Amino acid sequence: MQKVVLITGASSGLGLATALHLSEKGFNVFGTSRDPKKYKEKLPFDLLPLEITDRDSINKCVNEVINRSNKIDILINNAGRGITGPIEEINHDAVIDNFKTNCFGPVNICQAVLPHMRSQSSGLIVNITSIAGHTGLPFRGIYSASKSALSIITESLRMEVKKFGIDVCSVAPGDFATDIASRRYHSPIIKNSPYKKYFDSLNTMNSHVDKGNPPDQVAKLIERIITKRKTSVHYQVGPFIQKLTKTLKKILPSRIFEYLIMNHYKL
Repeated sequence: MQKVVLITGASSGLGLATALHLSEKGFNVFGTSRDPKKYKEKLPFDLLPLEITDRDSINKCVNEVINRSNKIDILINNAGRGITGPIEEINHDAVIDNFKTNCFGPVNICQAVLPHMRSQSSGLIVNITSIAGHTGLPFRGIYSASKSALSIITESLRMEVKKFGIDVCSVAPGDFATDIASRRYHSPIIKNSPYKKYFDSLNTMNSHVDKGNPPDQVAKLIERIITKRKTSVHYQVGPFIQKLTKTLKKILPSRIFEYLIMNHYKL
């Protein structure tokens, strides 16, 4: 039987690339978007409405998939949003909203899907985190923290549900050529901010995304993961130097590693 895949945030970027790829490979794919009516292009998969920060919306979406397919084999928690700004000045509500999207929302949709997977005695959850979640980055601390939190939750959840035949893993992408930079929340620069002159690093980050690898690489990795009998808990995908960051943080003295990061961001 066709495996049923639910992919959040499938109207653009990595989510869209993954949904298109898995549809082409014969999976029964349901994608989600905040407003599917905005997308006039004909897609080879169904695009369902979902507000990842709203539990009622999550339950409606999951129930719709179950009603139409009688099961959910694979959940890919892809929906997320970037956020930048100095920790001292960033808006409190923006911090809460980012964690709602990048961490709390994925947890809520896991809670909605797990009873169905448990009744099947099978299932796979793939949480999309980020290589940026491996270390604190200047002016990206909130984003890094939200993705790091989801990565740790993945480890815990994996152990909790293994006995029910359910597998859980994370995929941490680096920079890929998507439109995520255009959808980031950028904290407004406060007048006479002492951080203003350092904000050129934000332009550096955006240029890295613009020049990133094609998102098909992530889609192909996810296909390999979901067709395996056994998974690892964490996967990375992206430019070699970005994947190397996690290792460098482990082996280098902390001050040297910090110097390399600050130098990279011209701080």
